[in-house]
Amino acid sequence: MGSKWRKAKLALGLNLCLYVPRTLEDSPPSSIDTGERLSDAALLSPANWALSSSRPATPTASSHGLKLSKSASKSSKQTCSICLTKMKQGGGHAIFTAECSHSFHFHCITSNVKHGNQICPVCRAKWKEIPLQGPTLDPPPPGRPAAITPVGWPPQNDALMTVVRRLPSPRRDLNRRHIIPLYQAPEPGIFDDDESLGENNQPATLDRSSCNKDDDGTADNKPSTTIEIKTYPEVSSAPRSNSFDDFTILVNLKASATMKRQNPSRNQVSSLQQLSQSPRAPVDLVTVLDISGSMAGTKLALLKRAMGFVIQNLGSNDRLSVISFSSTARRLFPLRRMTDVGRQQALQAVNSLVANGGTNIAEGLRKGAKVMEDRRGKNPVASIILLSDGQDTYTVSGSGANQPQPNYRLLLPLSIHGGENAGFQIPVHAFGFGADHDASSMHSISEISGGTFSFIETEAVIQDAFAQCIGGLLSVVAQELQVAIECSNSRVRVGSVKAGSYPSRVAVDGRTGFVDIGDLYADEERDFLVSVHVPEECSGNKTSLLKVKCVYKDPISKEMATLESEEVRIERPEIAGRAVVSIEVDRQRNRLRAAEAMAQARAVAEQGDLTGAVSILESCQKVLSETVSAKSRDRLCMALDAELKEMQERMASRHVYEASGRAYILSGLSSHSWQRATARGDSTDGSSLVQAYQTPSMVEMLTRSQAMLLGSPSAQRLVQPLWSLGSQPKPR
Repeated sequence: MGSKWRKAKLALGLNLCLYVPRTLEDSPPSSIDTGERLSDAALLSPANWALSSSRPATPTASSHGLKLSKSASKSSKQTCSICLTKMKQGGGHAIFTAECSHSFHFHCITSNVKHGNQICPVCRAKWKEIPLQGPTLDPPPPGRPAAITPVGWPPQNDALMTVVRRLPSPRRDLNRRHIIPLYQAPEPGIFDDDESLGENNQPATLDRSSCNKDDDGTADNKPSTTIEIKTYPEVSSAPRSNSFDDFTILVNLKASATMKRQNPSRNQVSSLQQLSQSPRAPVDLVTVLDISGSMAGTKLALLKRAMGFVIQNLGSNDRLSVISFSSTARRLFPLRRMTDVGRQQALQAVNSLVANGGTNIAEGLRKGAKVMEDRRGKNPVASIILLSDGQDTYTVSGSGANQPQPNYRLLLPLSIHGGENAGFQIPVHAFGFGADHDASSMHSISEISGGTFSFIETEAVIQDAFAQCIGGLLSVVAQELQVAIECSNSRVRVGSVKAGSYPSRVAVDGRTGFVDIGDLYADEERDFLVSVHVPEECSGNKTSLLKVKCVYKDPISKEMATLESEEVRIERPEIAGRAVVSIEVDRQRNRLRAAEAMAQARAVAEQGDLTGAVSILESCQKVLSETVSAKSRDRLCMALDAELKEMQERMASRHVYEASGRAYILSGLSSHSWQRATARGDSTDGSSLVQAYQTPSMVEMLTRSQAMLLGSPSAQRLVQPLWSLGSQPKPR
């Protein structure tokens, strides 16, 4: 027990004490049914998040196990641990009290049993009397669905739902229990049972009540998405007689969404409220979750808590579907809106997860893609979140004589990657969990689909990783963004466009270049380096080089917009002084150098030469240290240096590289190639240097997650779900 306790504290990464549930193998026979453990449901319940993160004065496992159990029991008597709402005698809802003394809404617990659970969601005690719900002709209580059953789920036979099987065990005094579903409701052939979109598919305005209104009562807050285009030539002037074959121009794009107020309030609203009040495009989110046997215990409990955070922070126009996979995959929860009822049902579905079986990632993604394909309505933003802690052994085979590299494309259905010549349609944001996941396959899945890959090294970081991801998804302000680069001088030619993982191309005549970007989050930036041929200047004091044009769709208004930059020009004097390199261009050159070094080091490390890989990273560090941006203490350059150093440490041995080095490097490559934040190492920590590409909405969601985990009383207002901010009184 002591080693498990130390492991749990290390995994949580916090200086706190948490009572770790004992496995059945570690528990004495007398404790199996005593209900002395903190359950997945307790971890999932917001009422217990602060409790589980308290800092006791005497951190002993046994004393806090008892203290936590009593507190959880007290909380469970006041709050239903399944739907997370208050229970009150005479409130119009039947209350079921089990023999372990824990109470639940009757409709909630019968639905929980239908999901395959015959043990207490709070203390894990095995029940001798199971609550069953027979057919009824009585209408459901006002304001509450009869069975809290997801839309489209057919009724199930409770008697056929589960069985407790006792398997042989080496220990004579204890048999291992397995809860095996005998009957599950059949899935429809077509997943067209998605809940209808919000009224008129309105954008999610998180605090509509605070919007100024015209005389007719309509809100005058009009969303406006703008793309700011900036260009930076590497030098502002060059001698007239000089020509350049590889002259670099930086193209910088920044997206923003503003809210226009005709009559702004005298009192300033906090930055949190301003961000929460900004209209945004609603999201269709499908989570594909690994529930294989290796996820059992703390991993699954923390996954449930992280999913609880996601559910609580989606708006009423956002829709969520949950896919679980192990040896097979199943749609656990159809695509439905996260209204109050939808959240309760989603929390129930997540709480019903039980770890068992193998890891069939391809089948999980196939189900997730099918939900997206078959839906009748479509919210403007759509994405898939994939989490796995293992390796797919059902679809992709290892390297062989005739197949030097596994074909990870086989893990993705055609509807996601669209074939060899088509662009991605639905991005998959992949999260590799722990030291045993297949980082190469997870990175490939995200790269092919246009998503990001995050490495969750410490179990407690899973909620922060999810928070950062949805902080971006809930702030999309531009879609289908395409950048066109046009030469404005007949003698200038585009040589190349360095755009990372974004598809780019240059016309045969070299007169134009294009970059397909797709979605942009609020305040997100993109930087591309364009190489052009600059001829000698025969006459005139300036040379025109190029213009940049952007075309994109506003996800709220659905209208296309076009923006065009001013011409990029450089001075061409007869004799130029000392050229000063633009620090903006130098900064982005450093980013690309570092990304190339990471890719090269990873390729060498995969061949077994860790010393050579470290040498590549060290050489890159040395080059970066001599650049203009490094000497000016540029933050991005400092972060790149810290990241390269961290990667070297994770190549100390083959064991260290296999456990964390490969995943850390691939997550860094994903971040730099898409110029989008990913979770890796301590990147979600506010004091970390490795925080590249985080947007304000990501930071806000991270702050919300961390405050919720810490349970600080002063953060109670902050940690409220975004959708509830409208009920808060305005500051005076």
